[in-house]
Amino acid sequence: MTFDDEWAALKADAQNRQSAQMSLNTAGPQPGAPGSRTDPDLVVHQDDLGAVGSEAFRVHGELRKHADLAGAGADKSGAGTTARAAAELQGRNFSAGSELYTTLEVWTSQVKTVLQMCAHISNHLDYSKKSAVNDEVEIAATLKGRNGSAVPVSELLKYVK
Repeated sequence: MTFDDEWAALKADAQNRQSAQMSLNTAGPQPGAPGSRTDPDLVVHQDDLGAVGSEAFRVHGELRKHADLAGAGADKSGAGTTARAAAELQGRNFSAGSELYTTLEVWTSQVKTVLQMCAHISNHLDYSKKSAVNDEVEIAATLKGRNGSAVPVSELLKYVK
């Protein structure tokens, strides 16, 4: 069999196996994927969202307590041990003093960024949990069958074909 014959046979076989639906970048129906027919309803697990939000809140609190180099070992004037060490080194003409100040500033900036990220994640997931519950209540209230029961999303797919 020549290459052209084999290529034509492979193309014909692929066309015969292809369904009427167009599938982009998938290997077949994926459970939970939109339009997969195996699990068409949207599912939000409140426990999962809560666990991630709680962990972000916990990390935020621990990081605030333990990562404050600028305020660690603060004296009466509020200067931490790292800042005092940098000042002492700089006062004795060691170039490491200014470098230690720079390190302290970069560290403090990075800690603040991570704290903001943890707070944002925690707040966003709290909002998402509440929003998902409210959306579910609203959808259930507006999508009712003739008998008054809620219409599942899988039933709605019949009208979209």
